[in-house]
Amino acid sequence: MVASRDSSTTSGRTPALGLRFLGLLFVSILLMYVDNRDNHLDTVRNGIGAAVYPLRVAVDAPVRFWNWLGESTTSRNELEKELARLNAERLVTSARLQKFNALETENARLRALLDARPQARDRARVAEILSVDANPYSHSLVIDAGTQDGVTDGQALIDADGVVGQVIKAGLMTSQAMLISDTDHALPVEVNRNGLSTIVVGSGTIDRLELPFVVNNADIRVGDLLVTSGLGGAFPAGYPVAIVDSVTRVPHEPYAEVTATPAASLGQVREVMLIFSGGTATDAEATVDE
Repeated sequence: MVASRDSSTTSGRTPALGLRFLGLLFVSILLMYVDNRDNHLDTVRNGIGAAVYPLRVAVDAPVRFWNWLGESTTSRNELEKELARLNAERLVTSARLQKFNALETENARLRALLDARPQARDRARVAEILSVDANPYSHSLVIDAGTQDGVTDGQALIDADGVVGQVIKAGLMTSQAMLISDTDHALPVEVNRNGLSTIVVGSGTIDRLELPFVVNNADIRVGDLLVTSGLGGAFPAGYPVAIVDSVTRVPHEPYAEVTATPAASLGQVREVMLIFSGGTATDAEATVDE
């Protein structure tokens, strides 16, 4: 009894499904014909597209965000690398200009000497400052280069404007350096205008240096550029050190009172260059020609 009822139900549904299929097929063919002939369904298609667009945007948003994030990260890394490269090139170029400016003024006086000896090649390596000593009586800092990078005690440091200081303790990966403004620092210099040799010492003030051994009748003037003389071996010759800002002749005293302003901005320096005198530059170093 049950089996016969199920059979009649199934047989009754089959013609209905067939009629639905044929009806849908006919409607589809009719719609394709109408759309192909007169494009009457463009409005319907546009409406459906507009209704589905927000859903499409929502589904596509995570993929677009992920791609944007990847591109932004890559662009930032590339910009940081490019910025570091340009900063290094700027420092090297500034170092070259320092020497060229000094040599341009004294070229006539030293031409014979320069022709009599081989040209020197100074190598420079950029280093970043890791920390600065907070003690106002000790002008020192720590850089991110050490003996594994070829750093040695007494090595010269410069920035884009002039001499900064020198290494006093080279560690394996970091080194401690003393600024030229420290009271314990002394540096042989010469007046770029006439070659007068003297010594610059730190005053304990970040923006002032002293020249305690300039005799009263010495030819030195306000505005004179002081450059490294090369004496002592630590600092190659020709790098700017300071500009004379005051000269006071003291009667009945053997020495004048002379002060100078550092060429480098010692209180604002963020990167320095380690100078290696002579030799051949390595991959990690840039060459600065005299």
